[in-house]
Parts: sequence; C-alpha cells; structure tokens
Amino acid sequence: MILKSLRTYFNNALLGYYPDTEIKSFFHLLSERVLKMKRIDISQNLYAVVSGKKYDKFQKAIDGLKKYEPIQYILGDTEFYGLVFKVNPSVLIPRPETEELVQWIINCHSEQNKETELNILDIGTGSGCIAISLAKNLSNAKVFALDISNDALKTAKQNAVNNEVEVEFIEADILDWDCGNLEFDIIVSNPPYVRELEKEGMSANVLEHEPHLALFVKDDDALLFYRNITEISKTILKPNGQLYFEINESLGERTKDLLVNNDFKSIELKRDIFDKDRMIKAIKR
Repeated sequence: MILKSLRTYFNNALLGYYPDTEIKSFFHLLSERVLKMKRIDISQNLYAVVSGKKYDKFQKAIDGLKKYEPIQYILGDTEFYGLVFKVNPSVLIPRPETEELVQWIINCHSEQNKETELNILDIGTGSGCIAISLAKNLSNAKVFALDISNDALKTAKQNAVNNEVEVEFIEADILDWDCGNLEFDIIVSNPPYVRELEKEGMSANVLEHEPHLALFVKDDDALLFYRNITEISKTILKPNGQLYFEINESLGERTKDLLVNNDFKSIELKRDIFDKDRMIKAIKR
C-alpha cells in the first residue's frame, strides 16, 4: 500500500470515533514512530510504499483506537517535562498540568538545591514522572518515590534507568505506611482526586483504560489521601519543609482549609494553564 492510501484508510477507519484533527494527530504520531517520517516527510513522499509489517502496526493501532485505547499506551511511551517515559495500563498518562507542578517545585528550590542536598518524597509516583523529573533537574537532591502498585513501580524503575537518574522506590500503601525515621525537605503528591460523581464527564479512553486505583475517590471522602498525607507530613517533613499537592479543581478551598487546620503556613493555591485551581503549596511550621 502506498502512503497516501494508508493515510486515507486510517482517516476513514476512525471517522466517527474521534474529531478529524485528532485522527490526523494520531496518524502523524504513528508515522513518526513506525515510518520514521515527520509531517513534512509525509507530504513529500505520498507515493512511497509502506511494507506489510508497517501496515500491520497501523492496523493494530486502529483496532486499539477504536476501543479508545490511549495513543500513549499504543506507542508505549510519552513525553513529560522534556523526558521520555514508558507508560502502560498500570500507570496514569502524565498530564501537562503536572508538568506545571514540577516546574513550580524546581523554580522554588533550584537555588536551595545548589547549597544543600534536598530530600524529596513523591507519594503515588505511578510512572515516576514527578520524581524522575525532579531528580533530573535538581541534581543535588535525593529523591524517594512511593506507590502501592508493584506494576507501577516496575515501570517507574525502568523510567529512572532510561532517564539516567537515581530514585529510591518504596512499595507501600500511604494509608498504612510505617515511615520509620525518614525526614524530608519536600513532599509532593498527585494522589487520586477524581470523585465518582465526576466520571460522567470523562472520556472513554480514561475511564476504560487508565488505572482507577490512581484516579478515583469516593464522593463522601474526596480528601482521603490529602488528609492522610498532610497528617504524615506533620511528622516526616523537616521544620519549614514544603508540601506540594496537585488537586481537584473543585476542591481548592477545601484542600486549603485542610492545610490551615493542620497548622501549615504560607499556603498558596495556584491555577494551571487552563485557569483552574490545580496545585497547592504549604510550609510546615
């Protein structure tokens, strides 16, 4: 099959499943991966012959996309904060909003990092995107990353190796974790925060493929993980240590109140690129 025909076939196969612009984006992502051809290369080589093996990879992608499998899982990786991360159904696909959280931490601590070794804990690390990005950009930091899922930790460990950083991984349930004598300068977490009632507004590729363990909390206890992590942070954060959360856009003020009631100071609620309450920082007294 020639490339022009493959493009037409791909577009027609996914009509009705996705908007036209998204289908084109999928095709270009796959072309770059399978054919090693960028967008401009495609337009200049429309009559190039695509081998049967390469065609099969496009067909397999079409089959997955029709089931609303995320393109990142189909490709096997995604980019986050300038680094490449392996992703699969055991881990959430990193979001742009989380990059903003990472940037905030780096902005606040890059100078401090030059003067001293920072101990950082990432709770609910998933793919390791937060922990690894911090380790890569705060070179004097010692980074720990915790997750309840053994499968997620396997992925995170591979991502640490691939991105050439050292992270100490901990398999534990944060709701029942004996932290021992550990102490940290920074604790960061992007815990489950989507309420069950918010499911109906979510796309099928998230609901049917990404791990619910990392996404959802009960409607009547939406701050379960925030409450628990805040309580633990009172013990394992050093004086003036900083706690960072990614948060549910609808629960910014409730999360802020939680931190106030636990005697944290200098609490700052920050909006993301979409102008939604998305992250919060607090300092231990």
